Amino acid sequence: MAKALAAASIVTLKITLRDIKPPVWRRLLVPGKMTLGGLSEVILAAMGWHGGHLHAFDIGGEQYGDVGNTEDVANENRLTLNAIVKSGLSRFAYTYDFGDNWDHAVTIEKPKPIVADMFYPACIAGKRNCPPDDCGGPGGYEELLEILADPKHPEHAEKVEWIGEDFDPEIFDIDSANAMLAAMFKPT
Repeated sequence: MAKALAAASIVTLKITLRDIKPPVWRRLLVPGKMTLGGLSEVILAAMGWHGGHLHAFDIGGEQYGDVGNTEDVANENRLTLNAIVKSGLSRFAYTYDFGDNWDHAVTIEKPKPIVADMFYPACIAGKRNCPPDDCGGPGGYEELLEILADPKHPEHAEKVEWIGEDFDPEIFDIDSANAMLAAMFKPT
């Protein structure tokens, strides 16, 4: 087991949702052998996105995505995080939902030590709740928050019913993020 861990490579990533103030972000520990296709799933789970929308990565000006659903992209399942690290790049971009255009800055950070009994991928830190899917991108999310903050707004009841009474933009539940990651990636 120790030999396998020593050979393993874990990449530390900080994912920050662009154009949202204060920022929504997650710090992730991800196996270096993971492809961009797998990383997309990790980002969705850790951020709180539900999936079902197109996405793409911009790695040094080259677009990567799901070649079965997106035109003019390289195959995201052929590029690993280790290859990106070896290339010397320390930042790249990820866009989720081409209608709402949720742009994420992905920063490769200093590696963290591998922990023998820890499951990877893992979310080790984060701030703020993720905007809900299909709320209209950064502008729509800002408008949604204004409506939710004003109980007298004519759309307030409708938006609360849609998003749920428990939605709090300031709360990030790291345990829920890790439960989603475990459900998606932990071998059974």
